[in-house]
Amino acid sequence: MADTVAHAFETPDIDQPWAELGLTGDEYARIHEILGRRPTGAELAMYSVMWSEHCSYKSSKIHLKRFSALEQTTPRGPLLAGIGDNAGVVDIGRGYAVTFKAESHNHPSYVEPYQGAATGVGGIVRDILAMGARPIGVMDPLRFGPLDAPDTARVLPGVVAGVGGYGNCLGLPNIGGEVVFDHSYAGNPLVNALCVGVLRHDDIQHAAAHGVGNLVIMYGAATGGDGIGGASILASESFDSSKPSKRPSVQVGDPFMEKLLIECTLELFQAGVVNALQDFGAAGLSCATSELASAGDGGMHVTLDVVPLRDPSLAPEEILMSESQERMMAVVSPENLDGFMRICDKWDVQATVVGEVTEGDRLIIDWHGEVIVDVDPKTVAHEGPTYDRPYCRPDWIDEVNARDANQLPRAASGSELKEQLLRVAGSPNCADKTWITRQYDRYVRGNSVLAQPEDSGMLRIDEESGLGIALATDANARFSLLNPYLGAQLSLAEAYRNVAVTGAEPVAITDCLNFGSPEDPAVMWQFVEAIKGLVDGCRELGTPVTGGNVSFYNQTGTTPILPTPTVGMLGVIDDVAKRNGIGFAFEGDQVVMLGATREELSGSVWADVIHDGHLGGLPPRVDFDAEKALARVMRRCSDEGLISSAHDLSDGGLAMGLVESSLRRGLGVSLTLPAGDPTVQLFSESAARALVSLAGSSYARFAAICAEEGVEVHRLGEVISDPVIDIVGQFIVDLGEVRARWAAAIPEAMGE
Repeated sequence: MADTVAHAFETPDIDQPWAELGLTGDEYARIHEILGRRPTGAELAMYSVMWSEHCSYKSSKIHLKRFSALEQTTPRGPLLAGIGDNAGVVDIGRGYAVTFKAESHNHPSYVEPYQGAATGVGGIVRDILAMGARPIGVMDPLRFGPLDAPDTARVLPGVVAGVGGYGNCLGLPNIGGEVVFDHSYAGNPLVNALCVGVLRHDDIQHAAAHGVGNLVIMYGAATGGDGIGGASILASESFDSSKPSKRPSVQVGDPFMEKLLIECTLELFQAGVVNALQDFGAAGLSCATSELASAGDGGMHVTLDVVPLRDPSLAPEEILMSESQERMMAVVSPENLDGFMRICDKWDVQATVVGEVTEGDRLIIDWHGEVIVDVDPKTVAHEGPTYDRPYCRPDWIDEVNARDANQLPRAASGSELKEQLLRVAGSPNCADKTWITRQYDRYVRGNSVLAQPEDSGMLRIDEESGLGIALATDANARFSLLNPYLGAQLSLAEAYRNVAVTGAEPVAITDCLNFGSPEDPAVMWQFVEAIKGLVDGCRELGTPVTGGNVSFYNQTGTTPILPTPTVGMLGVIDDVAKRNGIGFAFEGDQVVMLGATREELSGSVWADVIHDGHLGGLPPRVDFDAEKALARVMRRCSDEGLISSAHDLSDGGLAMGLVESSLRRGLGVSLTLPAGDPTVQLFSESAARALVSLAGSSYARFAAICAEEGVEVHRLGEVISDPVIDIVGQFIVDLGEVRARWAAAIPEAMGE
């Protein structure tokens, strides 16, 4: 017998499993207060998932409001949709708009790596689809424990296979991302996923149920027992082996069903038979019904009995909590029902009328003719608890900052410098990621212009004009531990620079903020500082935050991950034919470094690799004026076709810039380092720098542009045919030796 609203009035003192569902005593009491009675089992299920950290942002939303204070305008015009929608929408010109967003699927990907990662991709793709856009590409910022850790051999292959398997089956190119290894992610990998879609301005869809009498339709896959509680509960607690309830089943994805769902939905939009749309993400049916009703101008009545089930034994609470994948909910006017159903039938997509929009402000759900849910949907979807968690700067940060990496021993000879370059190139975080990226289809659909290992992914949007977009994701968690405000800004600056060096104009960001427990004041301080850093940085760069995701409780026991604010930067390029790639292209080209190199070794790869995991000191200086000036130089030189290659300098400094630029096409380089300590010149990770190659005949014009923009120019040497990196007066290293070290790390760890 179902627990009905009538039964709830009759049995006010019945014990309910509110704590097992992740609610606190105060939250359970608040639900009593809202309803004027105890909740039914179905209502308790809805509130528990919708008030979870993952869905309600209860510990973060008071701080996230800072993003809304930013001017909602990009260099290309006002945002067409922003924070509060399923994804942000940016005008890129010629009547086109782009929507993009990043989300996390961290904890499910540890429990079940393949399905956790696969359904993370599927979920973010549906967010983009729900905006009215055709998904056109994905990216995957990933973080794992040490490469040689036993559990990494379980998690990494499964995650990569899940990302690749789902995206490849959808026919979406994977154009970029990151793979980073650190001991703090052992037991708590980060699986962030970004999707980008394209649409015309008039095609934007919104998730709000309007029009009394309009029908509510579920379509897509049937509802199963997989993922009950799923990400919504799992992402709201730390892993604790003594609490098996915090490890619910992970959703199971079906990319072939999702492909049908994409094509079906796009045709439904084109036919004009959809009034509103909501994807089934975390919290499943609880989310779709409450959010559509809450954002609309009426109520909603749903008959749960008619929901298609894969498992007929599911209780109503389980149906409401299930996070089964590949499902959407549409609001459709009665006169469009037949047209809607015909299109679904054409694509072999199951569709069922489950309810209607009603007068008033109540969400009513029936089961076997009795009311099991009677709530104000706003209290479920948008008026959940808000916590102003205590936060304070931790005492240990002073000790960490005092361990200045600039005081560490430097190389005493050229031969020692050479060996350090080889060690850095072969370290997991700088090594070749081809073992991973070869599992992804990077060029499906035929519009991929740049993909891994380039600084940014780039996609052509308009074949006639060459209009395109560039996307980069970046997060430097080591810098963020040293100073979360500056670390977040350095992540933002690197993403901005990675887009800019391709010749694109950076215009807007999405973010995925990954942190430990918000109940830890030190973690909460890191989070607040990171948000302040991003807000101040975005204001300086003129790049608004279009939306994003917060992932808390990323820790194992009492050990949190390094604070990891991932930034996804969108850029626009008017003609993709004028793009810049990273590889040295022509023998005899001049090799030039742009920007100032300072003694900034703290938090660097050099400190980590050469000095046994050293992490201390203060991160590099942030100079947004220098970043903007460098970006202007890159765009102007790209427009005029002056340069052959461009590569941002970040992880591993100039040393890795030279390695990656040389290995891209097998051309060598001969150069003289600028004056100063060679360790600093090679391994400093000072920001606002780039490595450029260009023909000698273009140099005068190039130098003039740099002078006009106030960007430092350092002529280093030239591209040579000999496959060597020749640092004059220091060492010569054969590219074959470099490639052997650079290419070996991940395959060897994976047993190949």
